[in-house]
Amino acid sequence: MHIEFVEIANFRKLLSARVDLSPRTTLFVGANNSGKTSAMLALRRFLTPRRCPFEIHDFTLCHLRALVDIGEAWVEAHQAGAMADLSLAHWVPALPTLDLWLQVKEDEIHRVRDLVPLMEWTGGRLGVRLRYEPKDVDALFKEFITNVIEANVMRAAAAAANGAAGKLTVWPETLVDFLARRLSSMFTIRAYPLDPDLLASPEKLRALPQVLPASAQPIDGDPLTGLIKVHDIPAQRGFGEIPSGVDDDELQTSAGGTRLSEQLRSYYAKHLDPAKGPDPMDLEALLAMEAAESAFDLKLTESFSECFTEVAGLGYPGVSDPRPRVSTRLRAIDGLNHSAAVNFEVDVVSDAGAVTPLLLLPEGSNGLGYQNLISMIFRLMSFRDAWMRVGKASKGAEATSIEPLHLVLVEEPEAHLHAQVQQVFIKKAYEVLRRHPELGENDALRTQLIVSTHSSHVAHETPFASLRYFRRLPAGMVARVPVSTVVNLSQVFGEGTETERFVTRYLRAQHADLFFADAAILVEGPAERMLIPNFIRAHYKVLHQSYITLLEIGGSHAHRLRPLIDQLGLLTLIVTDLDSLTGTGGSSVQPALGAGQKTNNATLKAWVPALDDVDDLMGASPAAKTLMDAGDTLFAVRAAYQTPIEVTMPGAAAMETAYPYTFEDALVFENLDFFATFAGPGLKAKFRNAIAKGGSATAVGAEMYSSLKDGKKAEFALDVLMADNFSDLKVPQYIAEGLEWLLEQMKKKRVEILTTDPATAVSVSATAVTGSGGML
Repeated sequence: MHIEFVEIANFRKLLSARVDLSPRTTLFVGANNSGKTSAMLALRRFLTPRRCPFEIHDFTLCHLRALVDIGEAWVEAHQAGAMADLSLAHWVPALPTLDLWLQVKEDEIHRVRDLVPLMEWTGGRLGVRLRYEPKDVDALFKEFITNVIEANVMRAAAAAANGAAGKLTVWPETLVDFLARRLSSMFTIRAYPLDPDLLASPEKLRALPQVLPASAQPIDGDPLTGLIKVHDIPAQRGFGEIPSGVDDDELQTSAGGTRLSEQLRSYYAKHLDPAKGPDPMDLEALLAMEAAESAFDLKLTESFSECFTEVAGLGYPGVSDPRPRVSTRLRAIDGLNHSAAVNFEVDVVSDAGAVTPLLLLPEGSNGLGYQNLISMIFRLMSFRDAWMRVGKASKGAEATSIEPLHLVLVEEPEAHLHAQVQQVFIKKAYEVLRRHPELGENDALRTQLIVSTHSSHVAHETPFASLRYFRRLPAGMVARVPVSTVVNLSQVFGEGTETERFVTRYLRAQHADLFFADAAILVEGPAERMLIPNFIRAHYKVLHQSYITLLEIGGSHAHRLRPLIDQLGLLTLIVTDLDSLTGTGGSSVQPALGAGQKTNNATLKAWVPALDDVDDLMGASPAAKTLMDAGDTLFAVRAAYQTPIEVTMPGAAAMETAYPYTFEDALVFENLDFFATFAGPGLKAKFRNAIAKGGSATAVGAEMYSSLKDGKKAEFALDVLMADNFSDLKVPQYIAEGLEWLLEQMKKKRVEILTTDPATAVSVSATAVTGSGGML
């Protein structure tokens, strides 16, 4: 049994999204504000509601207006003396839901009997809807109206006192304002069985959860009890020094503690404490503690004897009165209940050369990365042992049957960790969760690990099929506010295809930065990869401050990324070369108009602008070089390649047209004066000589074309980068046009992401409806 996927609706940025889960490890990736936190929080809210209760902010922003309308209709009906419509149907479209879809084997039916929709069901897919809804609409109506009446009385009093309309803000202003304070007491999670036959595939980036019939009845109790064990490690783990002024006695045993000492106390209390269900193995420890208690009691009795004698001198206790006696109780866990319970040994080399652990370093004095790594690994071990009822947890109240599913949620494990350690953690985390004699490859007890991350290093070490990309959708695409959808990257290329193999290996070589960027620039070679970021830094401040990833991939391969770019909906600029040939299947040649030349660049031919004739490519309009999705204003792809430029050659009076072949000669044509005096060997010398030799732009271009065939382009780019007056260089025209386009798109994207329809915005006690997952 395992969770196949979940469908989350009406929860923060997730208006309606399907999230497929890997049978083992699933990694949530995506740019900032893309909904990863919303998904993790939805799982925690629905599956562990006692530890993680709902808030009014969890409703998707566009639905808050509907809740306000319900409240206004109730107030109007009450004022008119009419019967208010208390049907739950008005609430259903706005209620947060989580549809949990399981794959269940035939021999596991007894585990899910409350979820089986039909008597003849014999295994396979099975679903349950968890819906956050009013406990009792009638009770909610009465309490809301009562508070509205009291608020109106106060407003009237304020108006009378001021002699005019009062401006006093009194709670509740609206039903949303009311629920901001009373949500937990008025709402609850109820479960409903789903019909696998009515399951629909997502359409146009949006999940289509099945509609429950009006007669649907919730399942009695919690159908997931005994079925799923949920543990989580939140993003905020609170590492650092112990606050000053906190006594050791104030440090309490906490299952959710962040420090290793707290986790050790919690683990000891659950699995090791000999006082809980003692067995023969605990006998020695119990005898030692009893002997210690007796010795301590004797010492205390002697120490307090004079105090008790002095008290007796006051007439109490009398002959018949009970006498005070000191009696202690020692618990083994007391030895861990202080801030120095965990120390780290520091090896010190003596004068004789011997290495002995002489010094102890407090836990809080270690590096944050070290604390984070040890804490997370130990917590995973604790999760595993709590699930498997290891040690004392196998006795007493917790000794229930083991749940067949263990769901572990980890947010941003990369905090404070070096890149290499991030990679080690994600590779080893699942192994830690399965390191138990009854687990291993045992499918009867399944562990599913879900990790959300902002780290390309973590994504780098995760199989492509396990990645789930959270993509932002602009307002107006599927809703009146910005929302998110989720892309299952295992379905982008198909299994075992040549393209899938290439992209997987390429991203492993280049890191997985694409999954976290707001935009991407794909460049042709090492020279562009080195110089374009510096052009951006010098001339395009907005782009420099944006989350843009730059990947080096030649024009013969960039088109292989198209399925991935399309699925990610990632704003992309492709900086590539014209790669002119004498004709179809011909040889490489310097570009020229009217010569019947063709391009050898697969990206220009197959992706954008989808042209192979060099004359057509040189004359293509900006619109022809751009692919845009009419329904997605955040997504567009543009190609930038060499085009004719007007230059004035040294010593010439008139301007003429130059036809660059690659990035390097385009850069030289744009900066002839600079390269005419650019000292040094290699390509610098060849370009300098070509300019000094003189002649027409075509002749100089031919000289540079010949030099580029065996020139060291990366070395040339480094020399240019180190030039004192690098910032004075003009950006090649075709690249400048591409960067200007990208700049405008990024400005537009920023507006789309931050803008909502004013008609849908609802104030909640003057607090913006936002959260750690971004705007909701």
